[in-house]
Amino acid sequence: MEASQAQQAVPVKPDVLFLPLRVAILTNFIPPYLLPVLRRLASQVADLHIFVSTEMEADRFWKLDWDGLQVTIQKTMTTTVRRRHPIGYSVPGYLHFSYDTIPLLSRYKPNVVISSQLGPRTMQSFLYCKMSQDARLITWADLSEQSECGTGKARSAIRRILLQSSDAILVNGSSGARYVERLGARAKVVFRVPFVRDMNGLSSLPATREGAVNRRLLYVGQLIERKGIHLFLAALARWKHRHPQRSSECWIVGEGPLHHDLERSARSQNLDVKFLGFMPFDDIFRIYGSAGIFVFPTLEDTWGVVVNEAMAAGLPVLGSRFSQAVEELVEDGVNGWSFRPDQPEEMDVTLERALNTSEAALQQMRVAARSRVAHLTPEFAANRMLEAIAAASQC
Repeated sequence: MEASQAQQAVPVKPDVLFLPLRVAILTNFIPPYLLPVLRRLASQVADLHIFVSTEMEADRFWKLDWDGLQVTIQKTMTTTVRRRHPIGYSVPGYLHFSYDTIPLLSRYKPNVVISSQLGPRTMQSFLYCKMSQDARLITWADLSEQSECGTGKARSAIRRILLQSSDAILVNGSSGARYVERLGARAKVVFRVPFVRDMNGLSSLPATREGAVNRRLLYVGQLIERKGIHLFLAALARWKHRHPQRSSECWIVGEGPLHHDLERSARSQNLDVKFLGFMPFDDIFRIYGSAGIFVFPTLEDTWGVVVNEAMAAGLPVLGSRFSQAVEELVEDGVNGWSFRPDQPEEMDVTLERALNTSEAALQQMRVAARSRVAHLTPEFAANRMLEAIAAASQC
């Protein structure tokens, strides 16, 4: 199946809804939004086993829930890292080296190995598949062109080998597909599997918003430099300076090292910003229903599942083009507005447009937003993964 088919607005169902295969997935940890996808996939193959480097990374506040899944924690050495992006922001994170990958796979004997990222984990998976006569390799490339800016020549050379040796490749969207294809991946083995969310609760929220809620801005995410929320609040302060008689309320859900600086800055500039702190997924539902426009000013996101959530809740998205979710889902003036967060003038113009949009137009945009993401269900993502598994197993 050609990669471009993944962009259709309806799920592409595979010819086979069950594959009698043993499948291993290797990844850092399991985020909550991925759990329904993996449970669905587990019901579509003979056996699914997930190998993780850690239960949960320290900067994540998500609840652990592996019910219904077979999960093994690998022997792992972890170190903190900080990457400096070429356009100037800093990205903290963790580097996991799980050193028992080959022994674990040798005992499990999978038909298909799905390995996330393009580092030591996938290199070990590649070596295992080379040693095994039956195993096929699927590389899960959770990346975008923006996230990979500044990648060195040596690292790119290793990635080129892994991608060209993969029997199938999973990417989140168009940007990821362009990146891997530039490194020699065959387009016909690239499958687009966006991050999705079980949106039943969100899609049942009323589509209408009344009064001040119509233009209440909402941000959900970590309070870190990469997410660009500091740049957005600076743009909101400039808007307030241009329109001193108007008010614009912004709610912020999330925690992170920038919290106190952001709160102090908002207070000093007399911005109407409400910091709500961290909230579990289930509690965020009601917050989506209490806002009118979703804000996602990220400097780098390989997808951004909060964009799915917001649109399912009927919120137009004022979002960064450095998010693949915004690139794939937001149509300017139809269900949201897009901008480059590293261009202050462009952000100012786009924020002005959003806050000047009429209530009638906002209502139309809410309906369009909800319609655009209706197909992005756990079943859709699991079926896309199943197609990739089927294609890889036939190589």
